[in-house]
Amino acid sequence: MPDKTSQPITHADQAANQTPNQAPDQAIDRQALIKGAKRIVIKLGTAVLMKDEGGIALSRFYSFVEGIASLVKSGKEVLLVTSGAIGLGSRTLGLTSKPKLLPLKQACAAVGQGRLMALYSDAFEKMDVIAAQVLLTEEDFSNRRRYLNLRSTITQLLELHVLPVINENDTVSTAELEMLKGDHKDVDIKINFGDNDKLSALVASKIDADLLLILTDVEGLYTADPRSGPEAKLISVVDVFTPEIEQLAESKVVSEKPGRGGIKTKLAAARIASQSGCATIIAGGKTENAIGRIFNGEDLGTLFLPHGGLSGKQKWIAFATTVKATLVVNPGAKEALKKGKASLLPAGVTEVKGTFERGDVVSVAGGDGHEFARGIVNYSSDEARLVSGQHSEALDELKESRNYDALITRDNIAFLDS
Repeated sequence: MPDKTSQPITHADQAANQTPNQAPDQAIDRQALIKGAKRIVIKLGTAVLMKDEGGIALSRFYSFVEGIASLVKSGKEVLLVTSGAIGLGSRTLGLTSKPKLLPLKQACAAVGQGRLMALYSDAFEKMDVIAAQVLLTEEDFSNRRRYLNLRSTITQLLELHVLPVINENDTVSTAELEMLKGDHKDVDIKINFGDNDKLSALVASKIDADLLLILTDVEGLYTADPRSGPEAKLISVVDVFTPEIEQLAESKVVSEKPGRGGIKTKLAAARIASQSGCATIIAGGKTENAIGRIFNGEDLGTLFLPHGGLSGKQKWIAFATTVKATLVVNPGAKEALKKGKASLLPAGVTEVKGTFERGDVVSVAGGDGHEFARGIVNYSSDEARLVSGQHSEALDELKESRNYDALITRDNIAFLDS
C-alpha cells in the first residue's frame, strides 16, 4: 500500500526530489484559504458518480448533494460541474461497454443528460436549493460576446442563490475529437476544452472563483503511481508548477478509468485556475463526506496555491478554448515581450503556423516550440506571412488593410509562464 501521509512540495524539495515533513503553518494557511473562499466551483467526475458496474452511486451522490447544499446555505456561491451523462445514458440504453463512436456517445449523452439533471433537481429540491442546468460548448468560451453573456447569466443565477449545474453539451460538442491541419504544415491544435476537468477550470477562471475542488477516484496527486508501492507519497501542497510537477502528468499517477480525464487533465485544470488567482484542491471523492470534511478544514487531497495577476480580458486570451495557429518568435522578440513590455512586431516573427483571421487568438512560441504567451492578432495569417521577419514599414505594403504597427499589441497579450 502507498504511504498516504501528506507531503508539501516546495522549490527546494522538487530540486532535490525530496518530500519533507509538513511545516506547521501550512495547515493554518490551507484552512484560512478554504474558509475565506466565497465563490467555489466543484467538479464531480464520472468515476465518483458512477458505480463500477454502472449506474449512479446513490449514497455517494446524495452525500455530495448534502455537502453542496450545506455550502450554499452557509452563504457560499457554488457552481457544480458534473460528468455522468454519457455513462448514465449508456446504462439506460443497456449498452454492455463504453461507447467509442462519436454518434453513439452523443446519443447516450442525449438520453443521460435529462436523467442526470432530474436527479440533481429532485435531490437539491429536498435540500431547499434551486438548481439550474447550464450546458456549454467550446463556442461559449471562444466567442467573447457569448462568453460575456454566459458570465452575466451565471452571475445572475448566483445572485438569485441558484446553483448552476454545468456540463459540456456532449450531444452537440465534438471539441475533444477535433484535429485541424494548417494550410502549410501540420499544426498541433491547443484545446482547453473537451473534458470536464478543464471545463471546470475555465468556469472557475472566467467567473473569478476563489476555489476549484476536483473530486476524483484517488486521494490527490502522488509522487509516483500510488499502486506501485510504499514509495508513493501524497503531495499536500503545490506552490508552483515546476518541470517536476509537470512530469507527474506524464507518469499516469492518477487515472479516472470510466471518464475522459486523468491526472494530466486535472493538473492542466489546476494550472489554469492557479494562473487565474483561484486555488485548486484535487481530492478523493470516494472518501466519506469528502466535501464536508474538506470545508471543515481537514487536510485532504492536494492543494494548488493560487497565483493571480491576469485581468478579465487577459484570462479570456490566455485560456481561449481552441487556439489553431502559432507565431514563432526569435529570442530577442521573446525577451522584449516578457521583460520589455513590448508589442510583437513583424521583425520578431520567424514563422507563421496555421491559418487565422484578424481578431483571432493565436499562440506565441519560442524557437524551441514552447508556448509562453497568447494574443489577439491584428492581421490575418496571409498578411503576417508577407511581413514576418521585416521591419514594421513592411506593413505599409498592406495599403488597404494596414491598421496597426504590431502584429499583436501589448494590451492584447497574455503570458502563460509564471
